[in-house]
Amino acid sequence: MSTQSSNAPASPGKRPTLASTLKSRDTEETFDLIFYRPIGYVWALLCRRLGIVPNAVTFVAIVVGTTGGILFAEGSLTCTLWAIGLLVFANSLDSADGQLARMTGQYSRLGRFLDGMCGDIWFVAIYVSVAYRLSLQEGWSLYAWPLGAVAGFFHVKQAALADYYRNFHLFILKGKQQSEWDNSAQLADIYRRTPWFPNLFAKLSALFYWGYTRQQELSTPALQQLRQQLDTQYGDEWPTSLREEFRLKSKPLMKYTNILTFNTRVFVLFAVMLLGEPLYYFLFELTVMNLIFLYMNRRHEHICRQFIQSAGKEASL
Repeated sequence: MSTQSSNAPASPGKRPTLASTLKSRDTEETFDLIFYRPIGYVWALLCRRLGIVPNAVTFVAIVVGTTGGILFAEGSLTCTLWAIGLLVFANSLDSADGQLARMTGQYSRLGRFLDGMCGDIWFVAIYVSVAYRLSLQEGWSLYAWPLGAVAGFFHVKQAALADYYRNFHLFILKGKQQSEWDNSAQLADIYRRTPWFPNLFAKLSALFYWGYTRQQELSTPALQQLRQQLDTQYGDEWPTSLREEFRLKSKPLMKYTNILTFNTRVFVLFAVMLLGEPLYYFLFELTVMNLIFLYMNRRHEHICRQFIQSAGKEASL
């Protein structure tokens, strides 16, 4: 498959290419390829030279992005511009941590959990700030906070499902060993086997990641049935022809997974906060983003049901 990029860590004395730090061009957003990935690549090279690990980059990204989100609450043009700049910087670091991990082979479930939580933490600060700004407008003091909570609830569901579909697509492309697609049963076992002390943070991370993955699975019943059926028939190595066929059907949906993650949201966020119209961010979230979420979910489940039927016919022959 020509769209697959190699994620083998570069040798210590060899400079990795930008292409080698990408997950897959199938799942990359155009704006990321043009803007964030080249910047993240530079940060990753610098961190690799300095011996900085990916999780440390993620922690810095969390702090910077959360600070940017909080600054939206102030409302002045100066603070809004600072908030925009900090979020852009934080997202370049969030890109860099994954690129650094692929450069160095420093993968971990904790790193995946932190990377997934990074944007969620930013958006908690952002939603509080947007709700606060809306509450200051006449007639919205009582409704801003419930509206923000509802929009935030749907945001979490949208982003989680988009992440899940992208990781399943990577599993189809690269197989189990080179993807980040987990299942809740394995994560529950990891949680049970991790002692509380002296591993309190790892224990809590395992608990939250387990719950996060379980919610993703509950939203995708047809995908879970397909996974179980194909695992029973083929084990971990699904046939290449089946993978390629599924990839071709799944790839058009990747643009929707990208819309439901970072860039589209913050473009709208930046615009409405610069215009002083925070209400429109929540309305965009509840209408446009939910419609995309519902279409993506139903379409992907339909594809999975088609493959369930064809795999069942093949098994009966």
